[in-house]
Amino acid sequence: MIIRDLEFRGINREHLGMYFEELGAVPMSDSYPYVFAGDGWNGKILSEKEIAFTTSFKVNAVQVRFEAENEAAMLELIKQYRYKTTRIGG
Repeated sequence: MIIRDLEFRGINREHLGMYFEELGAVPMSDSYPYVFAGDGWNGKILSEKEIAFTTSFKVNAVQVRFEAENEAAMLELIKQYRYKTTRIGG
């Protein structure tokens, strides 16, 4: 099993879990670590904390773990997940 940890900032934990479900995963827990089981892969939301850049500018930072059977599956999973987390400014 291949494991990769990434941090996502400015996206709440509920949305990050919803993205796993949109990729076909089933929620397996309802507390930390939130576990989502997909076909040949797992996603886990490990923790969430608040980061302060200034006294008035704060964002959340969520630690997410990806687990896949092989490197090709991992690359595809992360590609699809990052697509879901893309934010367009304007």
